[in-house]
Amino acid sequence: MTERRLARGELNYPDIGATEHGGSPAGYRKVASRTYLGEGTAAYHRVAEGILAWELQRRSGLRVRTESGVVVPGARVVSGFGVGPFRLNAPCEVIWVHRPAPGGGPQSAGFGYGSLPGHPVRGEESFVAEIDAQGRVFVSITAFSRPSNWFYAAGGALARRAQRLMTSRYIEGARQLAAGES
Repeated sequence: MTERRLARGELNYPDIGATEHGGSPAGYRKVASRTYLGEGTAAYHRVAEGILAWELQRRSGLRVRTESGVVVPGARVVSGFGVGPFRLNAPCEVIWVHRPAPGGGPQSAGFGYGSLPGHPVRGEESFVAEIDAQGRVFVSITAFSRPSNWFYAAGGALARRAQRLMTSRYIEGARQLAAGES
């Protein structure tokens, strides 16, 4: 019996998994953001658990369709933004996952996923909650990408603006999680 996949195809860029260690391949635009969210183990665990349940994507306004309610390696997700016939779908596959350890810090938890055919860009993005030795909580978002075809390349400035907007929405979602907002 053939397994039916949410998204088809294979990862379509070099250096798969590079966001796990902050890397990126040559010729790809890299974006990295690290934002302070608050203090304490409880805030860290709320953010980490939210990241690993697709909450940053949902809180940013994306429509999330996934094979798994929690982030696991190999899970496929299609995030959609826009309205009706103007909805743009972005299929991805989870590359790596770090789960939170019991107790306090310092530690980190999160995941990275990469683009599949049909995504407007080729590349990878990661979302990581961190707690340091002083109990400060941060969210780090790292991405590398380039347009998947000439059509998306033509909208370069608009695409960069859209990426900045989505990053700010992800950060706002992480702030809500840290504060315990529903």
